[in-house]
Amino acid sequence: MHEIDKVVINFDEGQLFLLNICLGFLMFGVSLELSLKDFKYVLQRPKPVMIGLTSQLILLPLLTLLLIYLIQPPFTIQLGMLMVAACPGGNISNYMVHRSDGNTALSVTMTSIVTLTAVVITPFSFYIWTQILDSPAGFARTVSVDFGAMVKIIVQLIIIPLIIGMIINHQAPKFRSVIIKPVKIFSIVLLLGIIAFALAGNQEIIKHHLGAVFFIVLIHNGLAYVLGFYFSRLNRLPERDVRAISIETGIQNSGLGLILIFNYFHGLGGMAVLAAWWGVWDIISGFLLSSYWSYQNLDEVMEITG
Repeated sequence: MHEIDKVVINFDEGQLFLLNICLGFLMFGVSLELSLKDFKYVLQRPKPVMIGLTSQLILLPLLTLLLIYLIQPPFTIQLGMLMVAACPGGNISNYMVHRSDGNTALSVTMTSIVTLTAVVITPFSFYIWTQILDSPAGFARTVSVDFGAMVKIIVQLIIIPLIIGMIINHQAPKFRSVIIKPVKIFSIVLLLGIIAFALAGNQEIIKHHLGAVFFIVLIHNGLAYVLGFYFSRLNRLPERDVRAISIETGIQNSGLGLILIFNYFHGLGGMAVLAAWWGVWDIISGFLLSSYWSYQNLDEVMEITG
């Protein structure tokens, strides 16, 4: 058994409660852009939505399993990779799609569907894919997921804040228009704060074990973008749809994954370190990718007008 499999991130109930409040606010920020009307997009243009959901919900976990097979990382890192792959996206992905001149409506629709169904999909997906893994000899915690416990956590942390935000979106549009921009900005800052706070007091553990996940996350995240991009291209989608699906496949709500790890797996080392680094890196990678695509569009406009 690898050393990182024995590591447990120290976390008390007070810190966990604060993290849960923070994640609830993140979900509230996402919900301010969600409406039941978004689902009309599925009826009007079902093909890109179905392709995007297939990429994110089926192909990404399969890619993750293939990567686990090829790299053979420590067992708790394998669990962390599958936890991240099972999580929905969030408003950060919507922002990155907008920056890249991708199809923001498609991005928001995918976010709506995956987030609202996360109460079932996230625990179910994690449970199904982890059954394929082999627990190493001497590993104390067997991979037996309490589906009901994970559903309860997700209802508290996602569904309730989403309902509140969607009610504001529908019933108080003027108030929503005032708060949405600062909520978006604060949400990104808060996500980084969640990760930093979650790992506070564990600097030595992170310093010692970050190297074990550093390049795995870079490879995993990069291949996720590539997967979404080329799967969309193979299905002959327009460029703006391709960009949206690529980013939606590559950016996952690792904040949710991190809190599930602390709530349910009690801060299991490899899972927590991987989810935390993913949360930092996919913001960086999403910003770089969206910047590249936005500058690419600017160059095309200058060529046409020049």
